Amino acid sequence: MAHHLGRDKYERADEPSDNHRNGHSQKTIKNSMGEMELDIPRDRKSEFEPVVVQKYETVCNDLDKKVIAMYAKGMTTRDIKAQLEEIYGINVSPAMISTITDKVMGAAADWQNRVLDKMYPIIYLDAIHYKVRDDGKIVSKAAYICLGINREGYKDILGIWIGESEGAKFWLGVCNDLKNRGVQDILIACIDGLKGFPDAIKTVFPQVEIQTCIIHQIRNSMKYVAYKDQKEFMEDLKKIYRAASESYAASVQREMILQMCE
Repeated sequence: MAHHLGRDKYERADEPSDNHRNGHSQKTIKNSMGEMELDIPRDRKSEFEPVVVQKYETVCNDLDKKVIAMYAKGMTTRDIKAQLEEIYGINVSPAMISTITDKVMGAAADWQNRVLDKMYPIIYLDAIHYKVRDDGKIVSKAAYICLGINREGYKDILGIWIGESEGAKFWLGVCNDLKNRGVQDILIACIDGLKGFPDAIKTVFPQVEIQTCIIHQIRNSMKYVAYKDQKEFMEDLKKIYRAASESYAASVQREMILQMCE
């Protein structure tokens, strides 16, 4: 308030002013320690805007973070209500919890639709499969994730999309979304061996170079090796994908084949 009016309490103004302090208004806020009474200063013109605890705010940020964290772990609004009441002694209605969790939806939508760089040297495209409760049933979902490395060498999650299952058709929509958000060119796309995946990317970015992810290549190679031989096989395999040249990698591969034949 001193900053707002330009003078401390009981201090005379250098120039005549028609705005002065006008007492306080009381407000009850809820935080992780329970309920707390605050005296909010007022001015006669009602122009003062509190910063730490803003107008119409009744829940402190630390409680918001706890509610959002529990909601992100899959707890229902009523489970969160019971948890807050048991641990902190706070009685928060399910409607208020829904209001808190809805705050992040706008920020998530803005992040999902933000403008991207025109060019990315490398992007990684992959999907994570997980179980989720939907209408009382446990179903499988696929989270399509695009990680890009920009020209400064920094990693950035370009987007996360949710689908029923992983497929090349959905990846085509992901690539179109990247293009609509400003991406004009990609030098290397690192992907797994999903059928039709390279064609889907090249439909949107025709000049891109497709590279199969080294992790997927290793997994595919290990499927044909007995468990007792995998450790020894991996030591030789590292020499191949860490080779400085293609000729050296080919020579190591020939030695591996000869050893297996023996």
